[in-house]
Amino acid sequence: MVTAFIRTVLLYFIIMIGLRALGKRQIGELEPIELVMTLLISDLAAIPMQDFGIPLLNGIVPILTLLSLSMLLSWGCMRSLRLRRLICGNPTTLIKNGVLQQKAMQSNRFTLDELVEELRAQGVTDLTTVKFAVLETNGQLSVLLYPDEQPATPRQLGRPVRDDVSLPNILINDGRILHHNLSYAGLTLEWLMRQLKSRGYHTAREVFLFSIDDKGTVLCLGKEKNT
Repeated sequence: MVTAFIRTVLLYFIIMIGLRALGKRQIGELEPIELVMTLLISDLAAIPMQDFGIPLLNGIVPILTLLSLSMLLSWGCMRSLRLRRLICGNPTTLIKNGVLQQKAMQSNRFTLDELVEELRAQGVTDLTTVKFAVLETNGQLSVLLYPDEQPATPRQLGRPVRDDVSLPNILINDGRILHHNLSYAGLTLEWLMRQLKSRGYHTAREVFLFSIDDKGTVLCLGKEKNT
């Protein structure tokens, strides 16, 4: 039992560290080569977890090899446009200037039902309003509507807009003070404690969320009391 626990934990952290080094991607954003690598790694990791007769090194070496190969190919794709096209492919235009590209859909095995479904997912129910629809290399569909079908922006309407968008900086997260964010905001711990006391809190452990944006607007939410 202890052996199984140790082998599982080691493999888990090795895979997590390796995938983290490859960058942040969701499953739906993976390129084909990345998806294949993920499936292979999951199979390779399952074997030494289940069969204790197989040395752990026999599972770690192939996993590290695949991760290294993936990182090498990613580096090569950044350096070479030809290699990127060979591995990742090219985006395919399925709707061009409002016209369905039926040959492109057939070559990508993309049915009309799938196209309509993807358009509905983006809030588009009328094909005639779409000027371009591009099937990206990760399988997602990018949709561009005709200008007269797009929501009007304040610039198009000639109206001035005040820039009131700011990014909040979280200083307390579930009772924990984020000292790095506090220093980044140019604030001190003494200032934070004064803010808490002015709102009736004695310690940061009583606060669920405390944030401040670029304009100095503070959001302070206390923890719910157990009843």
